[in-house]
Amino acid sequence: MMPMGRPFNAHYFRSADGRLRLFARDYPAAGKSDPATPLLMMHGLTRNAADFEPLIELLGQTNRRIIVPDQRGRGLSEADSDPANYRPDIYVADMWSLLDKLGIDKVICIGTSMGGLIAMMMGALQPQRIAAIVLNDVGPEVSEEGLNRIRSYVGPAEPMANWDQAAAQCKAINGSALVGFEADDWMNFAKRTCYELPDGRVEFAYDPAIAKGMEPDNTTAVPPDLWTMWDELSDIPILTIRGGHSDILSAETVSEMRKRTNGKMDFAEVPLRGHAPILDEDAAVTVLQKFLAHN
Repeated sequence: MMPMGRPFNAHYFRSADGRLRLFARDYPAAGKSDPATPLLMMHGLTRNAADFEPLIELLGQTNRRIIVPDQRGRGLSEADSDPANYRPDIYVADMWSLLDKLGIDKVICIGTSMGGLIAMMMGALQPQRIAAIVLNDVGPEVSEEGLNRIRSYVGPAEPMANWDQAAAQCKAINGSALVGFEADDWMNFAKRTCYELPDGRVEFAYDPAIAKGMEPDNTTAVPPDLWTMWDELSDIPILTIRGGHSDILSAETVSEMRKRTNGKMDFAEVPLRGHAPILDEDAAVTVLQKFLAHN
């Protein structure tokens, strides 16, 4: 993976259990003014820190520090020899370890899919450390339809012959969710989600063993009922962004989320997007900037 765009500091840290060397991008705050609350951006199941490059570019120079980790088994973070450790509560512990190592007491979490589950758990466990939460196409109830779709492609696969084939595979997997993407968009998407092997072939930048947690009888990767935890987040400002035809976050779930927060939850829907928006779409950027301005 070739990082592009806004420069960042490479930060390596130990996992909470001390077993793994993990990686995070650390984008420093710009300017001399007092920095605002840092952002902790957390990617989805098969993604990595590069997933947020388009959003970070659009946010531009900001007085917020931005921390973007690769969860264990993704990107530049080491894979776990025990697939049972690929689950949200373990990732949460790793995030506390990261923040403590960096000396950061409080953050705004922006989480895509699995990253949103991590954000909700962090808010429920240590609400004093979470200033606000942005959920990208995820909530306390996850549609089985979407989970089955993810199960259909995640896991072991043969390397792709080259970057053109990688872009084509990314389109085959995500084409219905990212309507209107052109050839250049798919190549950029592939560059963010894959890496090149020494022989020129290309693989997705995640440990195939993460698929173990997605098996139908396994509830560790996606806990079956998070509504109790959701109710514990009532004092934390929350923005939820939904892809207009998402198969993970239903409109009915969003309605219940808003009901349980007495309408205090901010919400935006991104047209021509399924699971999950890139967050560089106009509808997403507009509401994100407004939300961050007030938090």
